[in-house]
Amino acid sequence: MASRVELVFDFVSPNAYLVWWPLRELVNRHEAELDVRPVFLAGMHKLTGNAPPMLRDADVKGKNEYAMLEMQRFIDRHNLTDYRMHPQFPFNSILLQRLLYAADQDGRGVQFVDCLLPAIWEKGFDIASPDAIAAVLQGAAFDTDDLFARAQSDAVKQGLAASTDAVVARGAFGIPTMFVETSRNRDQGGEMFFGKERLGQIEDLLARG
Repeated sequence: MASRVELVFDFVSPNAYLVWWPLRELVNRHEAELDVRPVFLAGMHKLTGNAPPMLRDADVKGKNEYAMLEMQRFIDRHNLTDYRMHPQFPFNSILLQRLLYAADQDGRGVQFVDCLLPAIWEKGFDIASPDAIAAVLQGAAFDTDDLFARAQSDAVKQGLAASTDAVVARGAFGIPTMFVETSRNRDQGGEMFFGKERLGQIEDLLARG
């Protein structure tokens, strides 16, 4: 059975964008599987007592400035030069996450993320416009009428909430969190890694198989 990386994901996180493409390349290189776990980051923060770093560390002299330096180093290292901070950040991601949950139920979670990430974090499209979201998704052959209808259903709303609760129960507290399963640790449910800086550790684990 192939190794598997499960990425806990919310579109609102800039780090979710930054980790996505290097992680995709890493997973492909090791012939592993990538799964997306849709969650609501604001719900994770409420459950864990966590907060966005820019707020949590606002009173720590120099810490947010250093975090920005590390972010730029990561961007340079992985050639993510199309990245732009979204003009509406921090935006409410609940609709996007419900749409992603519905798409993931169809087995198209990875494709959904591939489709929308550039529109959000490179082109800065209007995140508050359902029509803008639908236009991007239609370009990737998603049935937007179906996805938007299901996003308003109790099944999807409750499913996203349950998914958020489940990852917190497993120890997750922020994004990006990755659970990596290999033949060595599958019986223990895999190993958790937090932060885009953990890609080297994940690669080492996948290399060992």
